[in-house]
Amino acid sequence: MRNINLRYVDETYDENGILQTYSVHYPDSFNFGYDVVDDIAVNDPERRAMVWCNPEGEEHVFTFADMKKWSDKTANFLSEQGIGKGDFVMVILRRHYQFWFTAVALAKLGCIMVPATFMLKEHDLEYRLNGASIKAIIATSVGDIADIVDSTLKEYDCSTVEKLILVNGAGGGLTPLDDNGNPVSDEPVGAALSGEEGICATSVQRQGWVDFNSSVRAASDVFERRETFAVEPTLMYFSSGTAGNPKMVLHDYGYVIGHLMTAKHWHNVRPDGIHFTIADTGWGKAVWGKFYGQWLMEACVFTYDFDRYHASEILSLIDKYQITTLCCPPTMYRLMMQEDFEQFDLSSLEYSTTAGEALNPDIFYWWQEQTGLTIFEGFGQTETPLTIGNLTNTTPRPGSMGKPVPLFQTEIQRDDGSRCDVGQTGEICIRVPEVNSGIMMEYYRNPEKTAEAIYDGWYHTGDTAWCDEDGYFWYVGRNDDVIKSSGYRIGPFEIESVMLEHEAVRECAVTGVPDPIRGKAVKATVVLAEGFKPSDGLTRELQKWVKKKTAPYKYPRIIDYVSELPRTVNGKIRRVAIREQDENKNIDGLV
Repeated sequence: MRNINLRYVDETYDENGILQTYSVHYPDSFNFGYDVVDDIAVNDPERRAMVWCNPEGEEHVFTFADMKKWSDKTANFLSEQGIGKGDFVMVILRRHYQFWFTAVALAKLGCIMVPATFMLKEHDLEYRLNGASIKAIIATSVGDIADIVDSTLKEYDCSTVEKLILVNGAGGGLTPLDDNGNPVSDEPVGAALSGEEGICATSVQRQGWVDFNSSVRAASDVFERRETFAVEPTLMYFSSGTAGNPKMVLHDYGYVIGHLMTAKHWHNVRPDGIHFTIADTGWGKAVWGKFYGQWLMEACVFTYDFDRYHASEILSLIDKYQITTLCCPPTMYRLMMQEDFEQFDLSSLEYSTTAGEALNPDIFYWWQEQTGLTIFEGFGQTETPLTIGNLTNTTPRPGSMGKPVPLFQTEIQRDDGSRCDVGQTGEICIRVPEVNSGIMMEYYRNPEKTAEAIYDGWYHTGDTAWCDEDGYFWYVGRNDDVIKSSGYRIGPFEIESVMLEHEAVRECAVTGVPDPIRGKAVKATVVLAEGFKPSDGLTRELQKWVKKKTAPYKYPRIIDYVSELPRTVNGKIRRVAIREQDENKNIDGLV
C-alpha cells in the first residue's frame, strides 16, 4: 500500500481514535485517472481494484494494472471518435465493468462524465441531451435504453449529439435461465466470458452506433498523459427535485478528493478488504461507494451487475466473496429483514453503513441483533460528498444521522441565516470552503438556482434537521417534504419510524395532503406485513399507536393501504410520486 490518501489530507485524532481535524489539499494538475489509478497500477500492479460478477455467472477480478490498461485503451478509442477535453459524455451503463473503464478514460481525456439511469424515457433524455449539450452517448445494449435514445434523436432536435457508442452488456442479469439456472442465449454469456479473454469479448451491431467492446479491444493500450487541471469540471449529475426540471450538478476534482472522507472515515474501507456499495452507476451513490474514495484508499470494490434486487441473493454474495464492508439504503436492509437469516454466513462482514434516506431505529436494532454490527448512518447529497455522519470509532444514536464531519463547517440555520437553538428545526447549511472539498461548482447553466443555493458563503442544502445538546443531527426531511399543519412543522421520518414499530406495518411513507382547515393533513401510505389486511379498525389502531408514541398532533389523519411504495432504481421512497398521485385523485374516504 502506498498511502496515497495521505498525500491529499491533513488529519488529527483524539485518544479514542476519533477524527478531530481534517483538511484537504491537492496540486493544480490533480487528475484521478493519472494520479491515483495509474500510480497504483505502475507501483502496485497486482493490487485488486474490483471483483465483478453478474447473475449469468461471468466473473472478473480486475487489478489496478488492468484498470490502467483498459482505461488507456478506452481513452484511445474515444479520442479516435473525436471525443476530447471539455466534451460532455452521457454514460448509461448499469453496473457493467465498462463503466469503470469509461469513467477513468474520460477523466484522463479531460471530459465531463454525465452518468444517467437506464430508466430514462424520451422526454427525460431530450431535456438532458440538450440541457448539457451532450456530444456522445455511451449506452448499454441491455434493456431498451438504446431504443429510447434512437427514438429521442428521431423525435427531437438534439444537434449536439455526434456519437452513439453501444456496449454489449453480456446479459446484465436479464438473460433467461433454464431450470438449472444456466443462461439460455445464442451469444456467449456467463462463465464463458469469465477471465481475461472474456473482457470486452462480445460485440454488438446496431445501425448508427459504434461497437464499444470490439473497438476498445483493438485500441492501443499506450496513452500519454494529457494536460488537465483540478479546477476544471470532471463530473455532472442531473438531480431531480420535487418540482421543475432536474438541475445539472457540476463537480470538479475537489469532489473526488472530498470522497476520501466518505471511504476512509465512514465506510471504513481497508486496502486488504473488499467493499460493497449497492448502487447503479446512473446515480451519485455509485461514485460515493464504488469508485473515487475507495480507490484513493487503494481498496477493492465489489460489483454485482444485477437487474432486480433480491435480498437473499445479496446476502449469499457477502459470504461467497467475503465482503468486509457494506453500504446500502435502509430499504435494502429492511428487505433483508424478511429473509431467513440463519441460512447466511455473514462472518466476513466487519462494518456496515447506510445513506440515501433516514435510518429507522427498528432496522438499526434488528441488524445489530442479527450480525453484531452497528449500522453507521451518513448524509450527503448529489451536490456534496459525506457532510454529516457517524464516523469510525464514534457511537451512533439510533435514528440520528450523526455529527458534521470535520471536513466542513456545518450548522442548522433559520430562514434569516441565524443559527438554530438546540432542538429547533432548521435548514442544514454548509460553509463553502476556500479549497473546494466536494461542494458542487454550480448548477450548470442555471445561475438563478445556483444563487438560491449558494449565497453569503453558505451552501443551503434544502434539507431540514435539528441538533441535540451533544451535537447529533436528527433528520426531519426535505424542505418540500416537511408538512406544515395547523401551525406545526411535522417531519415525515419520525412518524414513519413510529409506525414501523407496529407489527402490522412493513413499509410506510408519510406525506402531506391539502386540508381546508389545517393547511396540510398528515397522510401515511402503508404496505402491510404478511397476515394483516386493511380495515377501519386497523386504521384506528395505527392512529392511536402514533398518538401514544409521539405528539398527538402528528398522527396520520389519512391512511392509505397499498401493495408497494414508489421507489427510485436505488430503492429510495419517492414521496413526490405519492404527492403527485394524490393530486390526481380524491383522497376523501381513504381513512
